[in-house]
Amino acid sequence: MKNLIIIRHAKSSWKFNLNDHERPLKSRGVTDANLVSKQLALTLKTVDLVVCSDAQRTKLTSEIFISNLGIGESLVKFIPELYDFSGENLVRVIKSVKNSVNNLVVFGHNHAITAFVNTFGSKPIENVPTSGVVIIEFDIQNWSELKPGKTIKTIFPRDFKS
Repeated sequence: MKNLIIIRHAKSSWKFNLNDHERPLKSRGVTDANLVSKQLALTLKTVDLVVCSDAQRTKLTSEIFISNLGIGESLVKFIPELYDFSGENLVRVIKSVKNSVNNLVVFGHNHAITAFVNTFGSKPIENVPTSGVVIIEFDIQNWSELKPGKTIKTIFPRDFKS
């Protein structure tokens, strides 16, 4: 059994004249990432590996989650190929994860995230929002055997706001 915790980066800022790869987070993004990661901490007990796009906004989002989840920095890998919007690289990266990893956390971008959860999860999700988390359980022994699994939980910022 393999578990994937897939997370879309927090809301980013367009305030600065930067290329897309370098955009930072908005203050709302920081707030939402803290809110969602603290909720995730109530559920998530074990993490074997964290892979993250090397874009600034995903790095910053991962830092918030890693801190609130108490994940050691040694478990984190930044992978340029996850700066992916189509989802092809996302699937390729997940399928290449070592089989010793049972609980994988991935930080990435839309459209790739929403396409992935609708292809490999069991619950249709129109759009995974920024700071959104989807947990999918796969009945596989090897990541290379990736096939549709069961969506077991979603955590979205709007679920905790009035």
